[in-house]
Order: sequence, then C-alpha cells, then structure tokens
Amino acid sequence: MSDPDQRQQTQALAAGIAMIVVWGANFSVQKYVFTAMSPGGFLFARYLIMPTCALLLLLGLGGGRLPRIEREDFWALARLGLIGHTIHVGMVTYGIHWSTAFSSSLILALGPVSTLLILRWKRVEVLTRAQIFAVAMSCAGVIVFLSDKLLAGRWRATGGDLTLLIASTFFSYYTVMSKPLIVRLGSLPVMAWATLLGSAPLVLMSAPIAAGVEWRALPGSVWAGMLWASLVSAFLGWLVWGWVNAVRGVARSAPLMYLMPPVAGLVAWLTTDERFTTTKLVGAAIALAGVALAQFASRPDRPVREAPALVD
Repeated sequence: MSDPDQRQQTQALAAGIAMIVVWGANFSVQKYVFTAMSPGGFLFARYLIMPTCALLLLLGLGGGRLPRIEREDFWALARLGLIGHTIHVGMVTYGIHWSTAFSSSLILALGPVSTLLILRWKRVEVLTRAQIFAVAMSCAGVIVFLSDKLLAGRWRATGGDLTLLIASTFFSYYTVMSKPLIVRLGSLPVMAWATLLGSAPLVLMSAPIAAGVEWRALPGSVWAGMLWASLVSAFLGWLVWGWVNAVRGVARSAPLMYLMPPVAGLVAWLTTDERFTTTKLVGAAIALAGVALAQFASRPDRPVREAPALVD
C-alpha cells in the first residue's frame, strides 16, 4: 500500500472513530433537548433542517437542478423515506425519550441481527448454525438486559426499549430495501431523496406539538443540541460514514459500531444520573457478542452488512 493510500486509510479510521463518539454522545444530547422542546418539537425542528440540507445536496449533485429520476424510483424512494425516516426516526425519538441513553444505544446496535433475519425471510441468505445460535444469543442478552427493568416494574423504560427494538427492525428493512436503489442511483442521491420525501409526514404529525413549544425562550444550549443532533450527528454523520465505508470497506468499518454502546454509556454516566447494574452489563455483553457473531459468521461472499449510514 502506497503512502497516500495508507494516509487515507488512517484518516478514514480516525473519522470513523470520531463518528462513533459523536453518535454515542448523541443519545444524551437528544435526551437533554427533549426536556426543553419534547420529542415532538424535536422532530418538527429536525425535519425542517434536514430536508433543507437534503435539497441543497441534491441541487449540488444535479448542478443546480434536481436530478431526474424515474417514476418507479420516485415511489420506491418515497417508501424508503416513509420506513427510514417517518417510522424509524419517529419511533427512535420517542424510544430514546422513554428509555435511557445506554439502553437506547444497545438496542439500536442489534440492527445486524434484524437485517440477517429479513435477508433470510426474503431468501437472500441462508442461516448457518452459528448464525442461528448468534440470534438466540442476542435475544437472550436482551432478555437479561431488560430483566432488571421488568422486575422493578419500570414499564415506561421497558416500553421505550421495545419501541427501539421494533424501530431497529424497520431500519434493517430500510437497509435491505435501499440496496438496489443505491446500486442504481448512488448512495448520496438515495439518502437525500429518502430524507426529503420522508420529512413531510413527520412535520405534519409533530406540528400540533411544536405549536406549544416556546421557541424564543429556548436557551442557546438547546439550540446547539438540536443542531448537533440534526446536522453533525445525522446529516454530516451520514456523509462521513459513507466516505469511511468507501475508503475502508464496510467489512472493516462495521466492527467500529460495537464501540457505540460503551461510548453512549460512558457519556451518560458522566453527564446524567444513569447507572449500570451487573445484570445490565452482562446482558449488554451477551447481546453485543451475539450481534458480532451473527455478522461475522456468515459466508465470506455474503457477509451481513448494515446500511452505509445510520438513521437515528
């Protein structure tokens, strides 16, 4: 490998680790923002900001005009936006609000397991014995992880975790359904169109809640958190992560995602009153080990892959 190539690999690794830190911290940032503007207000503001960025990106890609797409692709992108943004991000936002930062990051890290099951359901991939064991292992880890909340009767937090679990399944479906469009149109146009087309329903649904937010009274720290979550973590994060995957390859970048729950837990421990029991830590370790096994126990020519960008 030449020096320029090695330098780019090093830069991509540094950028990937930086994004894991950003995404891990974002769970605590969002929970802080929710206290001031509620999840509905957050969704309203976020989906005024992000489609604007998506529109600018599309105009840049099209030389000042929106790139032309076929009618069939338009409706496919609209469905993708509905699944990946309207449903997934909407559920994730409320799930994070009801749950804790560490729990949210762990549940969302189970995405590759859901992706694997969807690929099996669509008969794209046949599960090996190791993968079947890995799925069972992840499920067992989640049960152990949630057991302290269930035994303590913390139904709101448990409901938040279950909401996030369902949301991660929608993101896995988004991952699988986006592949043909990414191959045909490119990752950036697909990301931008899905964002643009999935934004309108969220804005309409959250508008009544947003009307009750005293926007002018919000402190600067809340606006900073909103911009962090919308621009740095989400939109810019997608672009950076796509570049990291392009340089390093998805197979080499995917393991970095397992660092996100520890980062989220550390940030939550430092900035909030979240604490971790032994049961919770053991359950998290089992669940993440199952996810890792499910991802890397697949055939070399058909590895389980997550989407090149997070939707959260």
